[in-house]
Amino acid sequence: MTKLRLAFMGTPEFAARIFEAVRGAGHEIVAVYSQPPKPAGRGQHVQKSPVHLAAEDAGIEVRTPKTLRDPVEQKIFADLKLDVAVVAAYGLILPAPILTAPKWGCVNVHASLLPRWRGAAPIQRAILAGDTESGVTIMQMAEGLDTGDMLALDRLPITDATTAQTLHDDLAAMGASLIVRALDGLATGAIRPVPQPAEGATYAAKLTREDGLIDWSKPAVEIERQIRALVPWPGCYFMLGDEPVKLLAASVIADQSGVSGTLLDDRFTVACGQGALRLLKVQRGGKSATDGAAFLRGSRLQIGQKL
Repeated sequence: MTKLRLAFMGTPEFAARIFEAVRGAGHEIVAVYSQPPKPAGRGQHVQKSPVHLAAEDAGIEVRTPKTLRDPVEQKIFADLKLDVAVVAAYGLILPAPILTAPKWGCVNVHASLLPRWRGAAPIQRAILAGDTESGVTIMQMAEGLDTGDMLALDRLPITDATTAQTLHDDLAAMGASLIVRALDGLATGAIRPVPQPAEGATYAAKLTREDGLIDWSKPAVEIERQIRALVPWPGCYFMLGDEPVKLLAASVIADQSGVSGTLLDDRFTVACGQGALRLLKVQRGGKSATDGAAFLRGSRLQIGQKL
């Protein structure tokens, strides 16, 4: 395996898995770029990103610029004299002087089968849309949004049990393996860039907390996918009066129906636009998660009542 001189650019846990694989392959990582430390958690304490922490543990310099459009930052990057930069869920736009500075440019580990689900939330959007497969694409980065030529690709199925968390973990492991092979192929000339297909592009818009609000008028199968797609963040919830209640797990009950949002039985089955949904696990604010039927018994909800 050819040892490359590279920079790694990434921020969340997904990227940290990729970083460890690249480092474990013996490449010379001369600098790591990550998002600046930010307040997080209930206490809103300033925390370094998972990639930042992993790089510090490895004794590698970490840079956290707020932008890479600054000519000073661009010169610092160019002066690294890199063979390649590996990018995974970094969170900053890379302008042309950054993209072209390394010998082989910048390569991105993207958690979808491009050109489907370009953008910020490919894992969640794939589950929301009912896709039957996902995967990882290693891409030569260009100035467009995830439009660059493909260097490598691998696939895995999305099942009825897949959640955003499990798919995230599976794709991180897949990406970690695939980027190591892709870097070797890039260095030896065994990999040639392939343009993305001209058709089939979709955009994976960034998620917001509002994406988690349950709309009972939607089909039960769509709501159940929504629950699996939005774990752990932003999570799904419905309103019980003025109180939001988190919905953590549910199952589709195809042979029950009624007016959307109506409580159908004492097992916490709620009518949807098509079919019904049995609420298996719910959580009130500040409380522990509980079985749906047990929650119902402790509430004042009556069969026939509308949520």
